[in-house]
Amino acid sequence: MVVIRLARSGAKKRPFYNMVVTDSRNRRDGRFVERIGFYNPVAAENEQGLVVNAERLAYWQGVGAQLSPTAARLVKQIAVKPAA
Repeated sequence: MVVIRLARSGAKKRPFYNMVVTDSRNRRDGRFVERIGFYNPVAAENEQGLVVNAERLAYWQGVGAQLSPTAARLVKQIAVKPAA
């Protein structure tokens, strides 16, 4: 199964996550098919904390990719943000 999830990178105590499309059997930080965005939980106010390519996200969901619970929560935040 293809899944959209977060892959951790960054330094110790300074997490940075790439939102990737990967086979569910691969390791969390292992091989992936495509990087469709990123999430920086420790971003300063003037930096972007969450960026997702909505076009690619819609494509992968259209061909059957499942969102992980955390990725789904972040995508839901993006959907609410433009209205504000």
